[in-house]
Amino acid sequence: MSAAIREQCDAANVEFVRFLCVTSDGMIRGQAIHTDHLEEALAEGIPFAKMTQSFTAIGHRVKDATFDAVGEVRLQPDPSTFRVLPHEDRTAAVLCKLRERTGNSPWAGDPRAAVTRQLANCDAMGMSPKLALEQEFHLYTETAAGTATPLDTRGAYASASMRASNGLILDIVDALTEQGIDIQKHHPEYTAGKHEIVVGHGDGRTPIDTAIFCRETVAGVAENAGVSATFSPYPFDGATNGCHIHCSLWDGDENVFAPPSSDAALSQRGRWFVGGLLDHMPALLALTAPTVNSYARLQPAKSVCAFNCWGIGNREAAVRIPEVRPSNRDTRTRIEFRPADNAANPYLAVCGVLAAGIDGIERQLDCGRSLEQDPGNLDLPARRDRAIPRLPRSLGEAIRSLETDAVLREALSDPLWESYLEIKRNEWEAFLTHAETWKRETYRNRY
Repeated sequence: MSAAIREQCDAANVEFVRFLCVTSDGMIRGQAIHTDHLEEALAEGIPFAKMTQSFTAIGHRVKDATFDAVGEVRLQPDPSTFRVLPHEDRTAAVLCKLRERTGNSPWAGDPRAAVTRQLANCDAMGMSPKLALEQEFHLYTETAAGTATPLDTRGAYASASMRASNGLILDIVDALTEQGIDIQKHHPEYTAGKHEIVVGHGDGRTPIDTAIFCRETVAGVAENAGVSATFSPYPFDGATNGCHIHCSLWDGDENVFAPPSSDAALSQRGRWFVGGLLDHMPALLALTAPTVNSYARLQPAKSVCAFNCWGIGNREAAVRIPEVRPSNRDTRTRIEFRPADNAANPYLAVCGVLAAGIDGIERQLDCGRSLEQDPGNLDLPARRDRAIPRLPRSLGEAIRSLETDAVLREALSDPLWESYLEIKRNEWEAFLTHAETWKRETYRNRY
């Protein structure tokens, strides 16, 4: 494999290869290796400080944390993720596992290792996941004084927004396509400057890896054009970005979620999977909506979701079952988990979603009736009657739920779970009683 990578580097005149990973704060981090030293780095990995797992989403390191200033692990490349970056001069990249400094065992603090274990558990149960992670982002320009202006001012799915951003979007799509990423569609979203790129479903960990390169590519192409891109969950007043997680489970060629007839939206195991998501939802949000800023997004009547319920085609439900034609139900039936955003580490987010859903199947937690209206239009007694609670209103509330969720704790493993809670508690304590605009510019620039 190293010979094939060397050949690609030579053909593209690559000088540096970026060794990348995603830490618990959702940031993409790494180092760049000169190709003169690439062979050894591919074989042995390169040192990486453990303390990178102790940074919060606002860039503060938690002192005396589980992973503190002492100690290193190795960034060990996964050759299957290697690609030349068409939008970067003489540069390639590869995603890495985090391995112990000596030996070859996975490091207990590696989010990618956690989702790898969860995927293996699913495979062993005969329920292999197919996934897709939607990519929503804003394109904008910023003055020296820090004033942000959307790249176009139309929004609301307007064709004028497509025209205004067409050149930049084509550059982004070209760069993604050259990396072998299956682009299905693009459309401007509700608010000015907001866009969504939809990629195809894939098996196992590949779609999660793809999401990392989507973020890197969108940001890089935009910067080349003198434009800023942000995936932050609430970057401007009234503006949101999500990372909806689409998931189905497969037993060979059989879609486990596909209903037996067109009278139902899901199979029984699909209903149990949704039941697991609803049951673990408050704790799950600490992984999928992991910043203070995330809860400014999860508000009623924003076509995002604010209530813990499921519905067929319902964009105000936390779990949506996309509507499919009866002729496509065997292949296209899936769930869409909506309260997720790109401030999350996508490996941890997917790990949590799968663990919660599989727990629902194992415990046979039926999800009850679907909701076919906006839950925000129901009065409180009606929501209580339907057992539709509000989603956590703050990161602090979600953290408290994660602290007592044994299923998600086991999925992450104790060292990663403890470290994750440390950085999230630290971020929440820093926020305390500030308004929803706290650190919004920081989040916007970091994500």
